[in-house]
Amino acid sequence: MAYIQKNNPLPITSCGRRRAGGIGEGFTSPMKMSEDSPLEKRKRKPDVRKTTKGKSRNFRTVKEGAGMTKAGVRKYKAKNPGSKLKTAVTGKVKPGSKAAKRRKSFCARSKGWTGERGKAARRRWKC
Repeated sequence: MAYIQKNNPLPITSCGRRRAGGIGEGFTSPMKMSEDSPLEKRKRKPDVRKTTKGKSRNFRTVKEGAGMTKAGVRKYKAKNPGSKLKTAVTGKVKPGSKAAKRRKSFCARSKGWTGERGKAARRRWKC
């Protein structure tokens, strides 16, 4: 005898599967989104304001090389405990060191960045 799930809000299709949603016109999910769902989080205001001017700015201007300031990283970490966010590797590093590996990884990830801020950030990281 097959297991029958009770109280499931998703409808069963003719083949016996449940329609998870989003396909077809007029679909409305029978389930309510909680405040902790990723879609609801996206609608909220960002954790750290993206300011490039003023005393308590969190990001550098394009002329300065874009990217986050030390203070911006501190604020982000305070609002997101357990975060491993770090500032850019800008100085001279030993080949094979952790910093050198971070730089190499960032440069590889950001290769396709063609925007003004992206190019500035890559210059700052010495890519």
